[in-house]
Amino acid sequence: MTSITRSRVGSKAQVPVGGSVGASLRSRPCDLSLAHASRLLAWFDRERRDLPWRRARDPYRIWVSEVMLQQTQVATVIPYYGRFVGAFPTVRALARAPLDEVLRCWAGLGYYSRARNLHRAARVVVAEHGGRLPETFAALRALPGLGDYTAGAIASIAFDERVPCVDGNAVRVLARVACLTGDVHAGRARQRLMRLAHTAVPPERPGDYNQALMELGALICRPLDPACNACCLGDLCEARRRGKQQSVPLPRRRPPTQTVRVAAGIVWRRGRLLLAQRPLEGRWGGLWEFPNAELPPEGTAAATLTRLLAEAFGLRAEVGEKVGALVHGIMHRRIELTAYECRAVSGRTQAGTHAAAKWVRPEELGEHALPAPHRKLARRLQSRGD
Repeated sequence: MTSITRSRVGSKAQVPVGGSVGASLRSRPCDLSLAHASRLLAWFDRERRDLPWRRARDPYRIWVSEVMLQQTQVATVIPYYGRFVGAFPTVRALARAPLDEVLRCWAGLGYYSRARNLHRAARVVVAEHGGRLPETFAALRALPGLGDYTAGAIASIAFDERVPCVDGNAVRVLARVACLTGDVHAGRARQRLMRLAHTAVPPERPGDYNQALMELGALICRPLDPACNACCLGDLCEARRRGKQQSVPLPRRRPPTQTVRVAAGIVWRRGRLLLAQRPLEGRWGGLWEFPNAELPPEGTAAATLTRLLAEAFGLRAEVGEKVGALVHGIMHRRIELTAYECRAVSGRTQAGTHAAAKWVRPEELGEHALPAPHRKLARRLQSRGD
């Protein structure tokens, strides 16, 4: 479940009793028979992983897990999930919590808009639904931040609604079983895949079926080395029959990696460090960070930081030596961040374009939600005893 592909999910679909497997996107979309569902469910009953969110059919915990699993490996999610539901065991507990506390609990998992949307939606659930998650796809889809995938997952797994939830693993399984040879991530090809996904969901155990489809993609029908001989659908798979399981589906087109050079200021004043809170919207929204700016092609770090601290934070500062450097990848960006020791000489601190700014003691850095590269800088500072 390493990536999530959101797509439009509609009303309940009728599943045909029979149907051929093997149409490409250049012909009519194939139907998946109930034989596929029964085989898949039998395999899932034997092989399903014991994951913490599967131990109780709690709609809230299913919701939290599905949000965390977007763009994130299961092994990475498990400890974060435990901490999160320990801190916020119910929708009401999450809704009551300050956003700063939610972001701090989420820190390190990345894609922080997920946490902000989860918090915002929890407050809507409490205010408009009495603290209980809605039980239908349509009502879930209306909550802030819930797209088709998440709404479909909750509706089917928690409430047995017959709707698909299509993540990257499910896309791969469906595309291979039906040998869909076009680009299933966009346009008409995507629409055909989704029609296939609708017809495939059985009337019984739709939630288990959806989980089984994603589980098969994660464990067996892998992107580069599918274990076809161990697959419960192996003899029904049209891509395998044609010898195309390595080339189907077509990979998603990804933009080229962009390298960004950033200078960060570790700004000291009377034994405290300057932190700034990013605006709620946008990348790393609501998180705290050391003042930083992208370096212009011909600019120096000293000039860039001096100007940033004066214009954005109202401080006259001296920029000193380099104290650390690291590389951080996010989406298609490679961030090369270099940190410099700075000393605030004068001025009255202001937030500028940030949501807030404040001075903290080094030992207080861990009490703030910091994005990954800034959290690494904070650990280095604390380890050297500043």
